[in-house]
Amino acid sequence: MAFSPVVADPLSRSIFKKFAVMLCSLLTTLYFLHSLTDRCSTMPSPVRASDQVAGLFASDLQDLRSVRRKRLLQKWISKPGAIYQQADRQATRYGGARFAGSESLREDHGGDGALRVELSLPGSVSNLDMLTRDVDMRTGSPGKLSPLGEGTKKLPQAIIIGVKKGGTRALLEFLRVHPDIRAVGAEPHFFDRNYDNGLEWYRDLMPKTLEGQITMEKTPSYFVTREAPARISAMSRDTKVIVVVRDPVTRAISDYTQTLSKKPDIPSFESLTFKNRTTGLIDTSWSAIQIGIYAKHLDNWLQYFPMEQILFVSGERLISDPAGELGRVQDFLGLKRIITDKHFYFNQTKGFPCLKKAEGSSKPHCLGKTKGRVHPNIDPEVVQRLRDFYRPFNMKFYQMTGRIFGWDD
Repeated sequence: MAFSPVVADPLSRSIFKKFAVMLCSLLTTLYFLHSLTDRCSTMPSPVRASDQVAGLFASDLQDLRSVRRKRLLQKWISKPGAIYQQADRQATRYGGARFAGSESLREDHGGDGALRVELSLPGSVSNLDMLTRDVDMRTGSPGKLSPLGEGTKKLPQAIIIGVKKGGTRALLEFLRVHPDIRAVGAEPHFFDRNYDNGLEWYRDLMPKTLEGQITMEKTPSYFVTREAPARISAMSRDTKVIVVVRDPVTRAISDYTQTLSKKPDIPSFESLTFKNRTTGLIDTSWSAIQIGIYAKHLDNWLQYFPMEQILFVSGERLISDPAGELGRVQDFLGLKRIITDKHFYFNQTKGFPCLKKAEGSSKPHCLGKTKGRVHPNIDPEVVQRLRDFYRPFNMKFYQMTGRIFGWDD
């Protein structure tokens, strides 16, 4: 029996070839997907500062940010113009306002020649990473780096306790120019009206401060509040207190002028001054008169605070020589004398000194229209009666403080 040779079907060969091609394509695709999956698994996932990830902690991220800050600041010191432009571009990119004037990028030339700049570097659209850098313009050396917005709220280490209409607002506004002083703008009235709210309530009113900065507040009525010295001492015996005093006669007239602006129908100054004008008996129950008996109120404070913890500022010299009085205050607080003559100019219209540049602003600043009111004309005989009344109390006050204020000259 004869056998013929077997020949493969051409159709079967074609199917085999197609199967081989498909298998190779499938294997290639599987290999590609495997490689891609492996690569993606090694990429870092988004990390929040509070999250802990294998091999990466929030502290590591903070270190990276710190290094970035240092590099940026090195560029800033060597090429300040370039870093300003970079910050401008970044702010625009993140939807923020462009840096202009003193709004987003602030410069403050201190009295000691130091330039204080606040620079915004975007960390996210909703949260800008703020940096502060002090640079001495005389030497070019960098100062202390500190993140803005940080710090803690502390109970005040120094308080302006009085006196009303003595110049306390002017003193506080002048002091706030100092970079190491943080103060509450409004009067807290904690130790006379709100003491029952507790110290935590009081602390919460204070601004945040960094290490080395002093927290302050001012409430002029503390000086004449009998309970205030004991309460402040209970908070801290180391608290430094500042009293702005002024000629008690002028102070009383200024006090009356303020009340008159709010209540135009009150009796005349002369009628309020005396219990009986015929006999010339002064009415010491009227607060405008009673506040000016400084020696009496100081006696109460000396029961709780030694004289070295109390500073007396002359309201008259705060007008005639603001830098001199501010120098004494800075020394008293243990601070460098940064506030000097170059910070002030005399406003002839108002009759008192104003700041050339207030805290957080590049514009001149004077106290508002409620300060420097024109006093009404007072009977000269009444004024002389008051001077005679205050003279012995003034002399005692001079002896207690060791300073002659010259109100009886």
